[in-house]
Order: sequence, then C-alpha cells, then structure tokens
Amino acid sequence: MHELGVVFYVIKEAEEAAKANNVKHISRITLEVGEVSTIVKHYFEECFTWAKEKNEYTKGCDLNYITIKAFSYCNNCNQTFETVKNGKTCPHCASTDTYLYIGNDVSIKSIETEEES
Repeated sequence: MHELGVVFYVIKEAEEAAKANNVKHISRITLEVGEVSTIVKHYFEECFTWAKEKNEYTKGCDLNYITIKAFSYCNNCNQTFETVKNGKTCPHCASTDTYLYIGNDVSIKSIETEEES
C-alpha cells in the first residue's frame, strides 16, 4: 500500500511549511490527486486519519481531497480527450500516438492553519 508513503510525505511537507511560517497547528490540508495517479482514495483517507494523529502539527487536521480528471493529448490530430473514458486511443482520429498530460500527479494545493480558519 503506497498510500501510506504518500501520506507520510504530505504530512512531512505540511509540518515543514508550518515550522517555516511559525504556525503551531494545521487545520486542513487540500490535496489535488490525479484520476490515474494510482492512489486509492479510501486507503489514502484511512492512512491519513491514522497518521495525522501522530504529528503535533496535524493532529485533528481535516483532509480535503480533490480528484483531477485525467486528459491525454493526441499528436496526430492535436486534440485532447478524457483518458479514463478512452484509454490511449484518441476518440477523434483513432490514433494511439497519444500521451497523458494531466491527471497522474499528487500535489498539495493548500495548507490552512488555525489562524486562517
């Protein structure tokens, strides 16, 4: 389950941001998670719920999980399309000369503190 490793990374990054800004507690972390990132939302949320209580900065912190749709680009017809719906094949021209350009990343969108809530 690689979700736990990602959770540890997110909490570590949030802690470092809190320390750098002299913040005592984080109230919410908002993540943007790509639709094809291989993160299983349910597992991630369970891991986060457990791990946040182990850190003084994130204890009681909320998680806002935003799923970003995956889109691919076709080199043949220069069109974009939904990756999950169509796979690697362009629905506009049937070419497989395509690549994923968004939807496989995990990033911290924002970290809210007690002072901001």
